[in-house]
Amino acid sequence: MGLDPNAVVSGTEAKGGERVRAPVVSGLQPSALVDHVARVDWSLLDRIPGDGSGSIPVAFEDVEHILSEVKTHITAARDDLSSIETLGLGGGSVANTIRGLSACFGVASGLVGACGDDKQGKLFIHNMSSKNVDLSRLKTKKGVTAQCVCLVDASGNRTMRPCLSHAVRLKADELMEDSFKGSKWLIMRFAAINLELIHAAIRIAKRDGVLFSLDLANFEMIRSNRPALIQLIEPMKMKPWRDKQQTSIEAALDYRATHCQWAVSTLGSKGCIAKHGKEAVKLSTIGDAYACDATGAGDLFGSGFIYGLRVCRSSLGGNVTPENRQWMYKQLQMKNVPDLKIVTRYFVLIHVKVMFLKGKNLA
Repeated sequence: MGLDPNAVVSGTEAKGGERVRAPVVSGLQPSALVDHVARVDWSLLDRIPGDGSGSIPVAFEDVEHILSEVKTHITAARDDLSSIETLGLGGGSVANTIRGLSACFGVASGLVGACGDDKQGKLFIHNMSSKNVDLSRLKTKKGVTAQCVCLVDASGNRTMRPCLSHAVRLKADELMEDSFKGSKWLIMRFAAINLELIHAAIRIAKRDGVLFSLDLANFEMIRSNRPALIQLIEPMKMKPWRDKQQTSIEAALDYRATHCQWAVSTLGSKGCIAKHGKEAVKLSTIGDAYACDATGAGDLFGSGFIYGLRVCRSSLGGNVTPENRQWMYKQLQMKNVPDLKIVTRYFVLIHVKVMFLKGKNLA
């Protein structure tokens, strides 16, 4: 059976003892982050250190330099997005997934973390609140909000340069013991800098019976911190573990499935592959698509996958672009999907097409 996404969960109280609604899904993102998304050509990308299509932390000065360079290298877009200022979005992998659950599926979702009291912090709060994301557990601190430059090439691939240095963040000793109380799921993303906080969150989630998932899409982070990751996940059973394609998909799935109830790898335009116990399923995408911007596509895939694992039952809806929503409805009808509970089987579409439909941006 599913859960009512708007159910009032016992044990969650506001000031004065009044009962409040606890989000069905909570996301732990230590630092609120604003994405600056722009389409650029390779003359700029070739000058940026690090692998293309990857994510490498940079200093604030580097972000400012890249943004100034971008203003002279923005390529002509097929939609009307012509300046980087119009593309400042509330970002971060967990925030994207939480926003997807709220906006696409109407699932009561919220964020736990910290946000600066600057202009970027206000932008983050406005963007997430407009998608009905619960920010009651997002702390506002004096300081700056994290930023990330997302450079999108002509093929739709994105190169990300996040700046987390000096940004406000939620620390392990600031995590309240009732942070996830009443929620059914906790979504996290692996990052070495947040290991202490992740350990604390897992302890609280296990105590309160909250299922938790860990996103491993940052391949540079995984390569550099594999021992710490193994030490984190091997002692416990986790829920979905999503990562990018490894050298051997089957071997990676076999290993992960021994420690996770569900292990999932996205394969870009080839679809996805998942394993639960000894059962493995590979699904291809439906139809062809022109990928104009892959930013957040995998995060939205996570939204659909978690929804499909019967986090709750609810109708599709929200503030996602109407054209994209109607396209998804049409695809479900064409595939004779009788019950939206099994929308996961087709939500890989979000990873390769809904995000890119006619070049529309889902912000």
